[in-house]
Amino acid sequence: MKRYVCFLLILAITVSAAFAGGRNERPRSERLICGVTEFEPMNFRDARGNWTGFDTEFALLVGEKLGMHVEFQMIAWAQKFTELNSGAIDAIWNGFTATANEPDGTPRITLCDMSYSYMLNTQCIVVRANRVNEFRAEGDLAGRTLAAESGSAGETKAKNLVGNNGNTIGVLQQINTFLEVMTGAADGAVIDVILAKQLVGSGDFSNLAIAFELGPEVYAIGFKTGNPLRDRVNQAMVELYEEGKLMEIARKYGLEERLVLDRTFGAR
Repeated sequence: MKRYVCFLLILAITVSAAFAGGRNERPRSERLICGVTEFEPMNFRDARGNWTGFDTEFALLVGEKLGMHVEFQMIAWAQKFTELNSGAIDAIWNGFTATANEPDGTPRITLCDMSYSYMLNTQCIVVRANRVNEFRAEGDLAGRTLAAESGSAGETKAKNLVGNNGNTIGVLQQINTFLEVMTGAADGAVIDVILAKQLVGSGDFSNLAIAFELGPEVYAIGFKTGNPLRDRVNQAMVELYEEGKLMEIARKYGLEERLVLDRTFGAR
């Protein structure tokens, strides 16, 4: 009987250990979970399926500074604030346009704590190359149909540009807007120029062109309001910028002319 009880105890311990081994063994306080989407050259997957890109490498360098294990969690961009406030992610770190409003008009900077800004960006209008002469200014988009990523700064701009007589098509990721344009479902797409310049005019998107750019914006990292992690990341960001490491990865992805460090942005 005693041998049988001992056997059961050993079996229980073994099963418990097996289940424990299947979990992430790092405490949540030692992990930095970044909410991302597929957005080249900021966050995207390489040929092996691993995350890479400027923001990916940036986050990994910050993790090294803070002694935190960085993880990348794919999210639906329209749900970014829900993911952040629920604790599913620690940061919105994915070419996050900090100076934009949400589609309902709410300024993003009121919905989360922003880091220092670190990159310049603009939205742009992408159309079929054989129609580029139709779209030379914002007024040419009134009453048209524009595609944009749902919940993005581009969607907000698209709604304003087409006006009450136009339409917008929301898609899951920015790159999906290209299909809407190529099939004729949309007259154009509103996307980040950083992405457009990587892809438009070549390969599968050789029949697309950038018509024109819109106003300037900046990227920052979003944190849940009151999260002290924001200030720690800011400090790491300053160190990486001063050490020249951010410029190294900016050059790697052709972003050196867009790299900035504005310590006044997002400061409490």
